[in-house]
Amino acid sequence: MKSVILFSSGLDSTVAFKHAYDRCSEILALTFDYGQRAAANEIKRASKICRKFDVPHEVIELPWVRRFGGALTDSSALPELAPHELDSVSAVDSAKRVWVPARNLLFLSIAAGYAEDRGCDLITVGFDAEEAATFPDNTREFVERFNRVLEYGTLKPPRIDAPLINLNKTAIVRLGVAIDAPLGLSWSCYRSGDLPCGVCESCLRRARAFAAAGVEDPAQRRFPGS
Repeated sequence: MKSVILFSSGLDSTVAFKHAYDRCSEILALTFDYGQRAAANEIKRASKICRKFDVPHEVIELPWVRRFGGALTDSSALPELAPHELDSVSAVDSAKRVWVPARNLLFLSIAAGYAEDRGCDLITVGFDAEEAATFPDNTREFVERFNRVLEYGTLKPPRIDAPLINLNKTAIVRLGVAIDAPLGLSWSCYRSGDLPCGVCESCLRRARAFAAAGVEDPAQRRFPGS
């Protein structure tokens, strides 16, 4: 099996990356730079992980996506939640504020082109159950329907593989530890910097997951070479 993987270097995509690496004969990692605040760190971390595992890595620039707006790409304030609000209606509002229009549609369409051109069987993604609660493009239904689109949009359809689709973040941390995923090199924060901000929603979800799993988060240490 060969796979293209959508690789932002976040917790989810890093565990999905190692899952694909362990099961596929070849993988190609794609990281997208669409003007997001964390682009520099995401690219740096993804590149380092790919070098560690000797995996080809391509950075695809989509600068025009920044014109769509949203707190991840423009100068508006990033939403901040209290830890107890992560499973409340406030999290739904937060998701709307960081939504990037059609982001996963765009990424998967580009990945499908790479997969068809290179004869890959799979497109691996880090979609999970916790993200699916607020992001419709992370759901099982989205994956199933996009697989149907691929039957018509490609001559030899790859299949979207979402190995984390039934897992919450805590279970993802546990799986990552079990398969020796490079969690210390992953980057979940919405911002770039030497260390994660610790207050954005993504940081809070990550912190909760590691605490619930009883595992120290190795990414809280300064990244070598920063």
